[in-house]
Amino acid sequence: MIELEVKNLNKRFGGLHVLKDVSFGIKGAELIGLIGPNGAGKTTLTNILDGAIKPNSGTVYLNGQRIDQLPPFEVAKVGLGRTFQVTRSFRRMTVLENLYVPALAKHVAADKTEVTNKALEVLDFLTMRHLRNEYAQALSGGQQKLLELGRLLMLDPDIIILDEPFAGVHPTLMEIIYEYIRKVNEEGKAIVLISHQMDSIFSLCKRLLVLNYGDLIADGAPEDVKNDPVVVDAYLGKDDDENSDTTNNEKQNSA
Repeated sequence: MIELEVKNLNKRFGGLHVLKDVSFGIKGAELIGLIGPNGAGKTTLTNILDGAIKPNSGTVYLNGQRIDQLPPFEVAKVGLGRTFQVTRSFRRMTVLENLYVPALAKHVAADKTEVTNKALEVLDFLTMRHLRNEYAQALSGGQQKLLELGRLLMLDPDIIILDEPFAGVHPTLMEIIYEYIRKVNEEGKAIVLISHQMDSIFSLCKRLLVLNYGDLIADGAPEDVKNDPVVVDAYLGKDDDENSDTTNNEKQNSA
């Protein structure tokens, strides 16, 4: 069973305490939303989980192995992968070549025929096989998001962190991404979804984590979190005209 244990994470940048004793766990193929206002610490937490930065204190274990001191490529090999808010495809490589990269990075001596077959399976899953020979730079914003998801699927991680997968995406492609997230989750992958689009969060996620200025202020079912006075005061805001403009502006930005 997939198991992630995050315990007492602290991160400081100079005098700024960005994460404060953050603890939570993931067991099995959960689909979790990570939300919070700008500056809450979401990006910092994600960067610690994937090995991009190290915590000042605290630990992260994935399936019994400590990963908080590993470099990103080792974390990926252990079983945690992530996308980025701004897509990072290899723009001068084809879609198919982009999928080769993570597979060959994970297994340097991998058989090219097997890698190609797997890449084509991933493209079929994403309904992108017809784009396999297109250069990544020619893809739309939504297709770039799908390509990033495809690269993660080539790594076959246990836990996938999706950072703002709906930002700048056409509504039609957004619905397609919704369905792929559900399918990947149903196939046994744990997913952490970071998004300021509350409709997406409440539609997809069965559990929410809420960060506020470095503190984990809520961890529970979406309806419980939605009605938590602390969360409402810190992030969601009241459902009236006085607060709607401020809340909408906050949700358009990323932490």
